[in-house]
Amino acid sequence: MAAKTFVLLDVAAGIHAAPREITPDDVGGAAKGYRIAWNRLRGGTREGVDVLEVDNGSFSFTVVPTRGMGLWRARRDGLTLGWKSPVAGPVHPQFVPVSEPSGLGWLDGFDELLVRCGLENNGAPEFDDETGRLRYPLHGRIANKPAHKVEVSIDPDSGRIVVTGVVDEARFHFLKLRMTSQYATRVAQPGVDIRDEIQNLSALPAEMQMLYHVNFGVPLLDAGSRVVIAAKTLVPRNAHAAKGIDSWDSYAAPQPGFEEQVYFAALKGDAQGRTRTLLKNAHGTRGASLSFDVRQLPCFTIWKDTAALADGYVTGLEPGTNYPNPRTFEGQQGRVVKLAPSATTVLELALEAHTSAPEVEAAEREVAKLQGDSVPVIHRQPLADWCA
Repeated sequence: MAAKTFVLLDVAAGIHAAPREITPDDVGGAAKGYRIAWNRLRGGTREGVDVLEVDNGSFSFTVVPTRGMGLWRARRDGLTLGWKSPVAGPVHPQFVPVSEPSGLGWLDGFDELLVRCGLENNGAPEFDDETGRLRYPLHGRIANKPAHKVEVSIDPDSGRIVVTGVVDEARFHFLKLRMTSQYATRVAQPGVDIRDEIQNLSALPAEMQMLYHVNFGVPLLDAGSRVVIAAKTLVPRNAHAAKGIDSWDSYAAPQPGFEEQVYFAALKGDAQGRTRTLLKNAHGTRGASLSFDVRQLPCFTIWKDTAALADGYVTGLEPGTNYPNPRTFEGQQGRVVKLAPSATTVLELALEAHTSAPEVEAAEREVAKLQGDSVPVIHRQPLADWCA
């Protein structure tokens, strides 16, 4: 049987589906045990936010089309992936002052498991040297651009579920990019595969950046948690991060007033360019891993923000096309994706939840195989061409 498609949102066609649930009874076929729910949230800063919950029978996740197709939370066997932000989201973009003068307005909406940073820029705020005006806001604008088309396609026999959303980041006389995002999973799969296609809609060449800011807090993150990567090189972002270089891969208990520490890495991939990164809890009984192609996403960032629970105890594992430095600096280092008129580029990422010690051990063995006998070069101080 052919896949069945449900259009939930299409601005051009004037379609916005009422809240609904999609189950095997609506699709037919042999696949069973899944559920998809489409809803619009009400109240507070959630007012008007569309959410799409996908449950494949083993792994569930919530996509937020209103927030640039971000991934709000995921769950498997009692393990919730995400973090507890002081910001109670998901927050509608109308309440996020991205372009406020400080350049930090993006933080008003930050509470997702996976938030995309880009597309014009994805790093620290940048200001004009002469006027002091904001040139590029923190982490860009794509996370606060609502999708204008959302659909779900389900294969009735294989149980493959694909959520597709289309988001534009465009400004008259400036950048004109379209992101078509897909979340794909199958019945009983312990995770989700993510694919973004970025297209330059302009008749002129363009440049873009992307950072997948994937964030984990309790219960996965705890005192003694470790991040496991196959590294070629690792660099502390600044002098403060350099002070913690000997414990870059481990985490402490929540500490009020902790100042974030950031580390940049270049990772090893297999013959096809594929790598895996793992975050595991202190006992090695639960974890989450990201798999991606280092040719598409050559820059990896570890963000450690182990402040008090009330202030947001969290770490970020962040594959990107570049490091999240100011846009001009990254452009000078050539860390941008160049797109010819009408050209596209594809970025792919897989998220998997591990809910037993054997699963965590298997993921760790895969990373160890990638690392092999090579010893990573760990710099004890920032490098001029890596860190702004």
